[in-house]
Amino acid sequence: MASQSLETKPGHASSSTVPILLLKTRSTPSDAYEEALKAAQPKNGPPGRRFDPQFVPVLRHRLNDSGIQKTRSLLQANEIGDRPGCKYGGMIFTSQRAVEAFAKVVNGERERSGRRPFLQNTPIYSVGPATTRALSAIQVEPPLQIFGQHTGSGEALAAYILEHYGHWYRDREVRPPLLFLVGEQRRDVIPRVLMNPSLPRGESVIVDEEVVYGTGLMESFSDEFQSVLSDTQHESERWVVVFSPTGCDTMLRGLGLLNESDGRVDLERRDGKTFIATIGPTTRACLVTRFGFEPDVCADSPSPDGILHGITKFTTSRA
Repeated sequence: MASQSLETKPGHASSSTVPILLLKTRSTPSDAYEEALKAAQPKNGPPGRRFDPQFVPVLRHRLNDSGIQKTRSLLQANEIGDRPGCKYGGMIFTSQRAVEAFAKVVNGERERSGRRPFLQNTPIYSVGPATTRALSAIQVEPPLQIFGQHTGSGEALAAYILEHYGHWYRDREVRPPLLFLVGEQRRDVIPRVLMNPSLPRGESVIVDEEVVYGTGLMESFSDEFQSVLSDTQHESERWVVVFSPTGCDTMLRGLGLLNESDGRVDLERRDGKTFIATIGPTTRACLVTRFGFEPDVCADSPSPDGILHGITKFTTSRA
C-alpha cells in the first residue's frame, strides 16, 4: 500500500490520461513540473487527453550540521560580501536542498540578531528557475541579488559566472573566491570550469564547496513505485521521469527490465508503452554506462519545458 507521500492517487485505467510518474518529492507550495504537465496536452491520442503527473519520492534528505555551522559562522563574521577582505565574494546554488539549508541559517540569524542586512551587493548564482524561486523566497532586506537563473545547467552557469563575476569585480586584480553550497553527491563541473588552470591570468575563480546536506534512497520508494505501476498498468502510454542516478536500479527492477545475473537491462522485456525520460545528462549517463540502457528522452534543459519538449518530440516522431 503506497503511503500518503504519493501526492496524486492514480485511478483506474482510462484512455483520457497519460500518467507521468515523477520520481521526486513534490515541491511546496507548488510544483512547476506538476503545473506545466497539467496545463499541457499530449500530442497523440484523442482530443481532451491530459497528462496525469504523479509523485513518487525517491530521495530522503538530511542536513549536514557541520556544513551548516560553517556557513552560519561565515555569515556571523560578515565573511561573505563585496567588501574588500571578505573571504567570499559571492555564492553558488544548484539545488533546492542547498537553498533550504541556507534558508535555515539565514532565518536563524535573523531571529538571533534582528533584521540586519544579509549579503547586500553580493552576487548569488542560481542554476535554474526552481532554485531561483527557492532563493527568492528567502525573506531578507535588501532582497538577494540572484543571477544565472536562465542557464539551466552547471556547464552554462559556470560559463555565465566567468563573464558576470569578472565584470562584477572588474576593479580587482584577483577575483575573490566563491562559496558553493552542495550535497554529498554532486558533479564537479562548476569548480572545474571556474578553476581551470588554462584560463588567462586573473580570470579563474577559486570555488570552495561546503556540504550542507546529504541524500539517500527513501525506504518506501520501492513499494510506492510498485503500487503506482500497478495502478497505471492498463494505460496505453505512461512515462517515468528520472531526476537522479539514485534509485535507478530500483526503478529498472520495478519495471522488470533488469537482468539479475549481470545487472544490465534486457531490452526485450520492455512493454512498448512505458517510456523513460531523464532530467539531464548525468542521469542519462548513469543509465547508459551502468545498466546499458538508453532512455527514450533526455531533457535538453533540467526544467518542465525541457521534459515536455522531449516527450512531445518523442511521441510526435512515433506517430
